[in-house]
Amino acid sequence: MIEIKNVYKSFNSKKVLNGVTLSIKKGETKVIIGRSGCGKSVLLKHIMGILHPESGVVSVEGKGIEQMTTKELNSLRMRMAMVFQGGALFDSLTVGENVGFALYEYSKLSHQEIDERVEEALCNVELCGIHKLMPSELSGGMKKRVAIARALCVKPEVILYDEPTTGVDPITAGSINELIRHLHDKFKVTSIVVTHDMKSAYHIADKIAMLYQGKIIAEGSSQEIQETDHPVVYQFINGVAHGPITETIDKFI
Repeated sequence: MIEIKNVYKSFNSKKVLNGVTLSIKKGETKVIIGRSGCGKSVLLKHIMGILHPESGVVSVEGKGIEQMTTKELNSLRMRMAMVFQGGALFDSLTVGENVGFALYEYSKLSHQEIDERVEEALCNVELCGIHKLMPSELSGGMKKRVAIARALCVKPEVILYDEPTTGVDPITAGSINELIRHLHDKFKVTSIVVTHDMKSAYHIADKIAMLYQGKIIAEGSSQEIQETDHPVVYQFINGVAHGPITETIDKFI
């Protein structure tokens, strides 16, 4: 469904993506792992067409995003939904207004139809009936679920998750992982998840790909990644203090 071919992107002469090649099949949950700041979120922004590569191609169903008209790009974005790392809820809006925001702004549905979609989305994340609450009244885990409900409300074909378990306790993280897996199985959506939480990655992934120094250096099932003999991947997934990753960093200190 999504093809990323030899994509390069730099910021202020710093290479962030250095020839990334990756494909995501329709209905697949692809987890992209890597250290903080390695370019995982930048890659998501390329998939959504928020950023464009300096070279290389990002295509959805065979058409390059950079070739799309503004109308086509807006239409594509309505088929995708993003779950931001911190939830990114609007503090001044109720939960219901947050969840239905994209539909209120960009759809032709009536308010009653949107309200019904909002409640359906909240129930799908086990938060029925909280649409009148404000974000300040929610726990961290509830905010994560509301952010996922907002993504579901547009009935997307693709959901992109940016560090979905960051900032919550292990039990809440486990419930978020269960929810992501459940929603994937229920709605058959294509999911792309970026994370450095290996417990989460193993639980939800169909395939895991590791981004390192701007390239995908390994890809496989959870079991294949856990059994890897690649020294960089081994150090990262096992949290080993000494290895090729830290040796590379030490050269610049």
